[in-house]
Amino acid sequence: MRIVIVAQNASTKFGGESLLPLHYFRILRSRQIETWLVVHARTQPELEDLFPEEGDRMHFVPDTWVHRLLSKLGGFLPPRIGSPTFGLLSHLYTQLMQRRIVRRLVNEHQIDIVHEPTPVSATFPSLMFGLGTPVAMGPLNTAVKFPPAFRRSRQNPIVDISLAIGHQFVDFFNRLLPGKIKAETLMVANDRTLAALPAGVQGRIIELVENGVDFSVWRSDSTASKQPDRPMNFVFLGRLADWKAVDLLLEAFVPVAAQTDAVLEIVGDGEMRGKLEAQTACLGLENRVVFNGWLSQEQCALKLQQADALVLPSLREPGGSVVMEAMAAGLPVIATNWGGPMDYIDSSCGILVEPDSRENFVKGLTDAMLKLAHSPQLRQSMGSAGLDRVRQHFDWERKVDRM
Repeated sequence: MRIVIVAQNASTKFGGESLLPLHYFRILRSRQIETWLVVHARTQPELEDLFPEEGDRMHFVPDTWVHRLLSKLGGFLPPRIGSPTFGLLSHLYTQLMQRRIVRRLVNEHQIDIVHEPTPVSATFPSLMFGLGTPVAMGPLNTAVKFPPAFRRSRQNPIVDISLAIGHQFVDFFNRLLPGKIKAETLMVANDRTLAALPAGVQGRIIELVENGVDFSVWRSDSTASKQPDRPMNFVFLGRLADWKAVDLLLEAFVPVAAQTDAVLEIVGDGEMRGKLEAQTACLGLENRVVFNGWLSQEQCALKLQQADALVLPSLREPGGSVVMEAMAAGLPVIATNWGGPMDYIDSSCGILVEPDSRENFVKGLTDAMLKLAHSPQLRQSMGSAGLDRVRQHFDWERKVDRM
């Protein structure tokens, strides 16, 4: 089989969905499957360093003044507005150039399948059609709204109105640029993504979770020294944005710090960091909460190996790959019973907290942390069950088998 993978970015440094095309390319080439990768040049140095012997199989769209202008304009807007406006325009401009490259590869190498794994959005239009070979897209995963109890307090009315207007044009733009409508196969992560697909989709639809675990990076370390008398170590790993609800995690951690010697490590950076550090000081948690800032993938993996449990209080997490990464490290997970984490966690390997009200959610986080802090046996059993679960269902090697 001969495959072209086309995506905006493929990178370990960018994180998020940019990891997906990289894993497909890495594993397919390790199996000696004829595969080519077409991405933007912003990740070219990293990819050439990662795959020094694959230079003739990687093709890069140059970074133009148009890309830079659109990126600058999008930077003036909130991410939820910038992404579906200037971000979308930049993506489509990149796809125009990618389309030429892909058509040439199809003709020169008799390509069997073009795979577009990103963007994972179910609504973004695509120019990958009419290429002379079948196109597969996804797995796709749609954004989630805030839980009803948090919509009034967390949502920005201007952002919501703008998105509502944009959604009215989804079907129009997808008919104008009908990549998703004409795709041979569309893979969706869940039912809500299936419901979000543009009208008129013609291809076969398959359900498949978009994320996976690379066990060469995210793994349990049986040699890690976790002395029974050392403090319980909770860790949060992710972008410090409002919807991640780290402010509620800090509030929930106050009783935990009062009743145990636990510490909380916050790994990540973002626009909320200053406010969160100030909140930590106001709550008197400076000696119990550590802000690590942004860390590399390898450093994050080490943090998970050294931790006792992951806490992800996100209120609108569509995916949540960090949940699977923590499970691969043998950690129990505390997460919100909403959005992506529900696809990965069951009662054997974690605790899902209902976001039915602000007060109950904070108390639920507290109770879950105390429950794990007081029971090393429960942490061990949940961690083992989580590790078994990701090995069985979310290992990247098995995912590529399925793909």
